[in-house]
Amino acid sequence: MYVPVHNQVDNPEEAWAFVKAHPFAVLCVNGPEGPMIAHVPLVVRYDEAADTFELIGHVARANPFHEAVPAVGGPCVAVFRGADAYVSPSLYPSKQIHGKVVPTWAYLAAEARGHLHVETDPRAMRAYLEPATNEMEATGTKPWTVDDAPADYISSLERGIVGLKIRVTALIAKRKINQGKPQADFQSVQEAFAASAHTSHQLLSLEMQKESQKT
Repeated sequence: MYVPVHNQVDNPEEAWAFVKAHPFAVLCVNGPEGPMIAHVPLVVRYDEAADTFELIGHVARANPFHEAVPAVGGPCVAVFRGADAYVSPSLYPSKQIHGKVVPTWAYLAAEARGHLHVETDPRAMRAYLEPATNEMEATGTKPWTVDDAPADYISSLERGIVGLKIRVTALIAKRKINQGKPQADFQSVQEAFAASAHTSHQLLSLEMQKESQKT
């Protein structure tokens, strides 16, 4: 992912927080016949022994995605997306001054690269099911756990999935929210997005406010 300096997220904690807040990833590998992808939620785990971050998830056993990964594992890229929106040149005050403005796109994204291992043993699936469940249910008033379902039912489901574990070697996060624009243009877009009824605009407006507070 191309990341200009002014769009780069330098704080690793901020980058990982973004991944945790947007766990539904596009996971990519190179298969025998070309690139393959899977849309899959991935939860973050820190392996203290190895001093590395891991991403844990699973896909259906019937999904050919996992068959593209060698038995010894292989390289992969996981892409995480946040809010995004088109930015019209009409929102820039500088358009009325010199007209030298063009459309752009504002967005938040992160890219994790690493080594993907596929676990096919049904008996090992709890380690891939429970992290995601516990993570997503943590804020619920009545958190659901895997043990809430009948054991034989869960066992049958475990035979129908394979586990995914990515040992992350690099994480890049990007905030492209009009940094580098004149302050008046930046402020105008932020205010227009704040007044918009679109959720993505409102979310980006909040991110732009955070950006303003850094300076």
